[in-house]
Amino acid sequence: MPVPPKARASLLMYFVYILQSLKSGRRYTGYTNNLERRLAEHNAGRTRSLFKYRPLEIIYTEEYNTLNEARSRERQIKSYRSGEAFKKLLNL
Repeated sequence: MPVPPKARASLLMYFVYILQSLKSGRRYTGYTNNLERRLAEHNAGRTRSLFKYRPLEIIYTEEYNTLNEARSRERQIKSYRSGEAFKKLLNL
């Protein structure tokens, strides 16, 4: 029996991720419900701001049950700006 749309949505997990450019070392933070697809999109040049920094690799991920949790965490990580909290998050 097919899974109803509401139940299917509750099966999704959301990920907050940090990418790093293998070319320049620049880092990018985002969120998605499909890490492999999103990394492929970034590396295919579908994100304008990262086009010239390709190739990219995932260096950090966190998993969340809801989109709101993932969005909130992404904003929090972006607010760190490369400061001490960001370095601690990445164990730098």
